[in-house]
Amino acid sequence: MGNKLRIVKIGGNIIDDPQKLEDFLVDFALLTGPKILVHGGGKLATQLSKKLGVETQMVDGRRITTSEDLDIVVMVYAGLINKKIVAGLQGKGCNAIGLSGADAECLRASKRPVNPIDFGWVGDIESVNVPSIRLFLDAGFTPVFCAISHDSKGHLLNTNADTIASELAIGMSGHFETELIYCFEKKGVLENVEDDESVIPHINTARYRELKESGAIHKGMLPKMENCFHALEKKVYRVTIGSPEVLKPGNRLFTTLTL
Repeated sequence: MGNKLRIVKIGGNIIDDPQKLEDFLVDFALLTGPKILVHGGGKLATQLSKKLGVETQMVDGRRITTSEDLDIVVMVYAGLINKKIVAGLQGKGCNAIGLSGADAECLRASKRPVNPIDFGWVGDIESVNVPSIRLFLDAGFTPVFCAISHDSKGHLLNTNADTIASELAIGMSGHFETELIYCFEKKGVLENVEDDESVIPHINTARYRELKESGAIHKGMLPKMENCFHALEKKVYRVTIGSPEVLKPGNRLFTTLTL
């Protein structure tokens, strides 16, 4: 094995801010070695839905993806956002290729069961096509994955970008020493959500349970943390959470997770 691979995930806090996105892409393009970028959708899909008169339905902060809504999220995630990011990276000398899970059969998913909540056309990842992704990496491309998968029956599926990043890291870890990096609005996991400087530098499973039980970890962080520890349990080499500054050489303010 020996080869290192970095998988970086960004969300709406970067995507929705043109200057933050530009700054991030500069730093991402400078990363050496094989790398993969995964992005969410930000607010654009909701804004477009409103313009088109399609009501966005949410349950516990998660989008219900109707057939109409799926068309919109595919247009925005796999189209507008993905291609803007790819073009931005090309302008910085990073030979990126924009992908959904359907392209080269990279990410196969199954439609989420309708019980207890029917989320519509939402997918849960079943398999990662490592040989296809390796072809892109070996050819010198940087894959940029949007939050869209497919079910191999002709249906596209809206899929959580944090989960896609985690599953990609797990799938590739048999061939690379894989580091999974989640970039979000904070400098790391915080001891006190009101204090941006209270970054916890290291969290293992026992510490995570303590923070979870005490309520110190904000509920919005819980799904992200579950993805992190799931990846570590499946032999991903390293998982890091922090602001985009985590990509800058010499930065020391972030959270590293270990078992």
